[in-house]
Amino acid sequence: MIKKAQNIIDFSGRIISWMTTVLVIIISLDVFLRKAFKLSKPWVLDLEWEIFAAIFLIGMSYTLKYDKHVRVDVFYTNFSEQKKAWVNLIGTVFLCIPWTILLIQKSYHYAMNSWYIREGSANPGGLGARYLIKFVMVIGFCLLLIQALILIIQSIQKIRN
Repeated sequence: MIKKAQNIIDFSGRIISWMTTVLVIIISLDVFLRKAFKLSKPWVLDLEWEIFAAIFLIGMSYTLKYDKHVRVDVFYTNFSEQKKAWVNLIGTVFLCIPWTILLIQKSYHYAMNSWYIREGSANPGGLGARYLIKFVMVIGFCLLLIQALILIIQSIQKIRN
């Protein structure tokens, strides 16, 4: 079960990492067309922001899995593996899990409200279906919750060894 969950997180992380390349291409074309031809479309700006949001939201769990998230390492780097496991366990149980559950609940209601009204872009000519990116929030936080639960299990295993 844990292996399947980790495979899902790895797969989503690899897919979303390619979106950074797509985002760079879209931004480069947008800047070129804007500067060279004074041509800009509101939907392109919406697309840039939505891809950026998806990269961040889906990439959270992948980043946590590989311990590449932002951390204040003043003390942590000098800790033994067992102390690091305790820090990860306590931080995950008391900070990551409660906040992630809260954010799943709030983002789900936020996305559902957007779905009910068929929310689109506030910009004239922008992308429709704004609710899709709001559901990506729910997916991203669910993946983060799964990875946090895996981190708890891994931390407990390290503490026991």
